[in-house]
Amino acid sequence: MRVTSLTGFDNDKYLREQTSAILERVNRFNHKLYLEFGGKILFDYHAARVLPGFDPNVKMRLLQLLKDKIDVILCIHAGAIERKKVRADFGITYDVDTLKTIDDFREWGIDITAVVITRYRNQTTAKSFKNKLEMRGIKVYLHYPTEGYPTDIDLIVSDKGYGANEYIETKNPIVIVTGPGPGSGKLATCLCNLYQDYKNGVKAGYAKFETFPIWDLPVGHMVNLAYEAATVDLEDRVLIDEHHLKAYNVRTVNYNRDIEAFHLLKRIIEKITGGESMYQSPTDMGVNRASAGIVDDAVITEASGQEIIRRYFRCAVEYAVGLVEKETVARIVDIMNNAGVKAEDRKVVLPAREAAREAERCGKGHEGISCGAAIELHDGTIITGKNSPLLQASSSLVLNAAKHLAGLPDKLYLLPEMLIDSVTHLKKDILNGKMVSLDVDETLIVLGISALSNPAAKMALENLKLLRNCEVHLTHIPTPGDESGWRKLKVNLTCDPEYSSKSLFIGG
Repeated sequence: MRVTSLTGFDNDKYLREQTSAILERVNRFNHKLYLEFGGKILFDYHAARVLPGFDPNVKMRLLQLLKDKIDVILCIHAGAIERKKVRADFGITYDVDTLKTIDDFREWGIDITAVVITRYRNQTTAKSFKNKLEMRGIKVYLHYPTEGYPTDIDLIVSDKGYGANEYIETKNPIVIVTGPGPGSGKLATCLCNLYQDYKNGVKAGYAKFETFPIWDLPVGHMVNLAYEAATVDLEDRVLIDEHHLKAYNVRTVNYNRDIEAFHLLKRIIEKITGGESMYQSPTDMGVNRASAGIVDDAVITEASGQEIIRRYFRCAVEYAVGLVEKETVARIVDIMNNAGVKAEDRKVVLPAREAAREAERCGKGHEGISCGAAIELHDGTIITGKNSPLLQASSSLVLNAAKHLAGLPDKLYLLPEMLIDSVTHLKKDILNGKMVSLDVDETLIVLGISALSNPAAKMALENLKLLRNCEVHLTHIPTPGDESGWRKLKVNLTCDPEYSSKSLFIGG
């Protein structure tokens, strides 16, 4: 059943609770706190999808409230630079995302204090990235793999371990330590500075801020299952925090990696501080107050179920292109079963598949392959599109949706035939391309040109912004031009793990 309420989260209430929790934690540690920021500070679209009403930039709003009290350290793993690891929601590598993050923070009036390249082993690509940052006036530190980690506590907490890395100078009481994605070295960066602070008589503290899993919701709550789905490649599981239960007889949850690593972390902190650990459980470390913003559990339950389905499709596609193993797909299928959802519960899936069957009946597919696409508009209307020799299914869908939103007749042609012919001539006869039908990127450009002389095309163009955050499903893996175009339109895109062409290489 579709929930009619659109909002399940109150940002203002969350901000009040979260700010108070962070400041309370700072006051516990001699006014110096290293706060490890997990997840995404900016553009946290996962949180926005599972907590409808959540501002994707609410954490940046939080930092603005604390602006005069913070330094920001940005960590990036040297190995991620070398492997050209990609941030899926933007389609850019982690090193490029680091540059984007610095620019984004500046737009919000917050400067990055320093960038730390972690687990540095003289990788050529990491060295080049360091030079690029320093040429632009960014302070860069190199942190090396920690000697003795994870077994030799005495070596880890020594001048040959944490002390071997250069101390990162900061001046404010809260040091935000963040990075693009998991494994960026945030915790080690915090502990290196913490070790050197204690050596110099500064009794600093450490805390962790992650939105998910939400520690005071049950293990099986849909929000926490959606977290498992989002981190299925890392094999994260939400579990009862047995450390917290034992210490306080209070049932909370955390994820397996933090729970499994806590005993080691506790011993390291005790070695650094020379006394009792500041924390008795992974939950103790956290300052997250996300549950304070939840105002409608039914809304977030449905939204989280839909996110699990989206993650299933992403995982299935990653398996089809060779990025994950079959076991990963099996894990997310288990998560779907636990959540009680199936792929067809996503409203745009069946209409997209029906559009593909219609394309097959019409015999208009590319290379004999028929593709379909569907979008759910914000009022619940479903629009479909199918491929043809002139347009890919995604392109057809964009035009059909724009016409509907502009109140234009479905049979109206928005793109002049001579423009389409000119582009296909360029692709086929000049550039020797194999895929000559227009993809989304190309369709948007041609529509923009057409709008100069065609009032109907201009009306359709102006309505494209209404596609933002709509749900879209394709019956095939999008071509690069389709994927790029959909990303610019900022829709929630899923697709079946099928290729749109018999060719092994799609180059345009």
